[in-house]
Amino acid sequence: MVRSSGLLGFEHGIVQGPLGPDISGPELVAAVANAGAIGLLRAPDSDSPDVVRKLIRQTRILTEKPFGIGVILHFPHKENIRVILEERVAIMQVYYGDYPRELVDEAHKSGVKVIHQVGSLEDAEKAAAAGVDAIIVQGVEAGGHVIGKESLMTLLPKVADLIRGHDIPIIAAGGIVDARGYVAALALGAQGVCLGTRFVATKESNAHPFYKQKLVEASNTEYTDIFGRARWPGAAQRVLVTNFFNIWKHLPTDVNEDQQPTIGHTKIYEKDQEVKRFSGIVPNATTVGDLESMVMYAGQGVGLIKEIPPAAEVVRSLVEGAQHIIECKFN
Repeated sequence: MVRSSGLLGFEHGIVQGPLGPDISGPELVAAVANAGAIGLLRAPDSDSPDVVRKLIRQTRILTEKPFGIGVILHFPHKENIRVILEERVAIMQVYYGDYPRELVDEAHKSGVKVIHQVGSLEDAEKAAAAGVDAIIVQGVEAGGHVIGKESLMTLLPKVADLIRGHDIPIIAAGGIVDARGYVAALALGAQGVCLGTRFVATKESNAHPFYKQKLVEASNTEYTDIFGRARWPGAAQRVLVTNFFNIWKHLPTDVNEDQQPTIGHTKIYEKDQEVKRFSGIVPNATTVGDLESMVMYAGQGVGLIKEIPPAAEVVRSLVEGAQHIIECKFN
């Protein structure tokens, strides 16, 4: 079987990426966990300890299996992490910032394992030195906010060579949606894979049905920075190529969402919020308005997504499909 035996104590070497701001909610994370993979909630982009605690406890109602939560270090997060450690979730994934050894040690004292997502060889070296439990290597093929500029094909084996002998599992991320990508990642030195876009397009995802359908229909993405410039300056992203994007993709660098009209409304963690043109807010299940003009994050593997299955089916097809490929082609 293609299993990450001993990979952080989970049955399968498959990670559902933290999809934000609230796309990977308790329903999706619990479904992934119940299928034996690693499901990750997404912490809010502000210190919201009560919200974090509620998300964790809602997920525990839906599954007895372990799961985790992702934290973007660029945004205020100290109180969120305090609650994560108090609640003793199995995994805390951190990214977009440094997480030094003293903080990793603090998590370990609470029984929480730390996965650091990186987009460069230098950041992988820092993560290894900090004593993290696993490293997610993200290639520029990934959807959403992309931390690096190098392809997974070249970055992954370099990181594998760098940390050889450190006993730190590597998890590959970026454009992987099926068993073929899973096997390719294993061949390049990974022990597991992290999928984002594939899990957005599942029944349990909190993405708007319009967004999910666009992922099924679309085949092209582009690396850009036109969305969310005021909220997160300099954070490039990979998005679906839509009619709206084609019209505005050469947006002047001095324009951001702050001066733009409101094109919709949404609830994020039960809080009402306006959606302005060029905001980085993807449409969730509560969103109303001009959905076509909203950002829709997606990785380069989106053209391989043809349906919206249950999350457990995604996990099963990855595991069984990878095993079939290995048995038929490499044995």
